[in-house]
Amino acid sequence: MSTVAVSQSPDVAQGPSMAPPGKYLTFALSGEEYGLPVLTVREIIKMMDITPVPQSPHYVRGVVNLRGKVIPIVDLRRRLGFPDGSYDERTCIIVAEIRAASAMRLMGVVVDAVSEVLAVTGEEIEPPPTFGGDADRAAFVKGVTTVKGKVKLLLDLDAALGDTSGF
Repeated sequence: MSTVAVSQSPDVAQGPSMAPPGKYLTFALSGEEYGLPVLTVREIIKMMDITPVPQSPHYVRGVVNLRGKVIPIVDLRRRLGFPDGSYDERTCIIVAEIRAASAMRLMGVVVDAVSEVLAVTGEEIEPPPTFGGDADRAAFVKGVTTVKGKVKLLLDLDAALGDTSGF
């Protein structure tokens, strides 16, 4: 199993509802690009066997044993409402620290491929779009940035995965 550790120094946030400026790990999911604050990412691992957990939500793939720690794994495609896709050699798990029920916890998210780490300034981040009907899903997006003409949605994993802590 190969891993990549990622770290960064903290940046000042713009506000509670906007993505803060700083470094973002970008990744592909269903043909689109997304970003997570590098500070939340603990490591990136290759796909491995996932043990299913009975009666868990449809987007929870199960758990893995990562160096003696049991880590829940969420299929981010399913969590965001996208159709299932096939896994290939670029599919990986981003292990991130999220806030769930007022405690920090490690969770893994399956993504199609990791792209790069981007430094994004506050001026390059636009507010998340409003869609009017699905406030729950829109709450996962904390900002939008454009890099080389390509839109990247900056996600809030705390909002997307915080309710999965008791699966």
